[in-house]
Order: sequence, then structure tokens, then C-alpha cells
Amino acid sequence: MSRVRTCLWFAREGEAEAAAAFYCTLAPESRIDQVLRPGRDGPAMLVEFTLAGTPYAALNGGATEKPSASASISLMTKDQAETDRVWQAILDNGGREGLCGWLTDRWGVTWQVYPEAVLDLAFSDDKAASLRVQEAIRGMVKLDLAALRAAHEGEKVS
Repeated sequence: MSRVRTCLWFAREGEAEAAAAFYCTLAPESRIDQVLRPGRDGPAMLVEFTLAGTPYAALNGGATEKPSASASISLMTKDQAETDRVWQAILDNGGREGLCGWLTDRWGVTWQVYPEAVLDLAFSDDKAASLRVQEAIRGMVKLDLAALRAAHEGEKVS
């Protein structure tokens, strides 16, 4: 068992369990691990879950705190197709797009969703190529791996 996990705070009763269940549909190696209910049939107070192999907790904490983009879930996908699928699932479930590969789900939790190959391009030893990739990312909403590869190679990105 991991001794460190991120706890996500949800404002309304029932949101923690609904969010955790949805999040577990987004990536392999995801599951609900346990649910703590203060009453026999009441809503969950705390949901422990694993998202893409990483432990999280979701807490129905009340409306005193709101999620902030200063902390986000960063989900690296295996390829563009998986990025597209996860991105669309979050949007279809009430999310909204941001810039540079960021979006916010219906509960206000901010996500970064991108193909893992983006890191190799952005952290390239070729500094000029890395800068072109960074510039291309700043002009995107959902990250487009083919366009970022083109930017890395010095091709025009539209």
C-alpha cells in the first residue's frame, strides 16, 4: 500500500463516489478500492481508488473548499487515440476545454491529458526543436502529437 495519495475534495454529497467511478473508466489499471459510508445506506464519505496505477482518495467534504487549477491530474496516454478517447469522455461528461492540453471535468477538477511521446519532444536535447514544440503546445487546446512531431522537425504547424 502506498503511503502517499492525493485527496480530491468534492463539495456536494455523492460527488466523490460518482467522480471516482467515472475516473476509473478513463484509464487502464484503475479501480475503486474501498468506500467508507458513515451510515448503512448513506452516501460515501470517502472513496479510495486507483487511477492508472496511482492511488487517490475522493472526499465528500462539503462546499467550504473548491477545486483549483493550481493542482491537476496529469494523465499520460499511450498514444493520440487514447488521448482523444479520454478527452472526449471528459467533455461528454460535462467537462470544458482549456489550453495547452488542459481541461476541467464537471466537478471542477483540472486535468492534463497528453500522449507520453510529447515529453520526449518537449524535453528534446535539440533545444531549438524543444522550443518549437513548446511554442506549438501554447497554440493548442487538445495536444496533437502529429503536429508536435512536425514542429519538432521544423515543419509548419497550422
